[in-house]
Amino acid sequence: MSDQQRLAALVAVWWEAVDSFTRVLEHVADDQWATPTDLPGWDVHAVAAHTAHLESLLAGRRHEEVEIGDAPHAVGTMGHFTEQGVVVRRDESPDALITEIRESTTARHTQLLADPPTDPAAPAPGLFGAIGWSTGLLLRNRPLDVWMHEQDVRRALDMPGNLDSASALHAASYLMESLPFVVGKRAQAPAGDVVRLEVDGHEPVSAVVGEDGRGRPATAGDGQPAVTLGMDRETFIVLAGGRRPAEPGVVRISGDEDLGARVVAGLGVTP
Repeated sequence: MSDQQRLAALVAVWWEAVDSFTRVLEHVADDQWATPTDLPGWDVHAVAAHTAHLESLLAGRRHEEVEIGDAPHAVGTMGHFTEQGVVVRRDESPDALITEIRESTTARHTQLLADPPTDPAAPAPGLFGAIGWSTGLLLRNRPLDVWMHEQDVRRALDMPGNLDSASALHAASYLMESLPFVVGKRAQAPAGDVVRLEVDGHEPVSAVVGEDGRGRPATAGDGQPAVTLGMDRETFIVLAGGRRPAEPGVVRISGDEDLGARVVAGLGVTP
């Protein structure tokens, strides 16, 4: 598969994620928009506003600089930036948010079809390129972000679903790539230890810690796992997304239980 084909596939997954997310938002009742989500400080309305903000920027619209007030959940420069997009839309109606998402993504999708990206290493457009993102990174991250936020809304409103779509597979597979970082940096596994991660519906992945203390993908020559972790896709997404701690009994740990617990505790790699 060529670079252009891989990028086109990512565009298709993002477009599917957007369609699913907006359909879910259409079924949110008037009295449910203020329901808190797993994201600190954000209710369902804020999650939709955040998505509208980022997609509007990709469509070429302007970011508005505003005061965010007391927002302890808005950590760092990126947290402050994204909170501005939420604050600007705080008084927007649900219909307006859904319309903004649809109009922005339709404009961007039309552009991507008319002028398909061909170089994953090329700088991403606008502000995303300014912070160092490549086109490939942006196109990988957008379906992950949109689908994760759909799941935030679904969990908040007890509306489970869309866990077997192309965007679900993309998000989980993408986040599984962080295992070497989690094992080496977060869990501080001893040099030579192998950790195997089994997420239902995905090929297992393994990581090993080198003598330098850094994790890397493991090979057959690295030996047997010191611990194997198993879980379903939703459990993994909740943990890797840093949404909430694992509930008792939902993660299968075989082997070094202490190391396994440290890996589980360190899985959250995306806010």
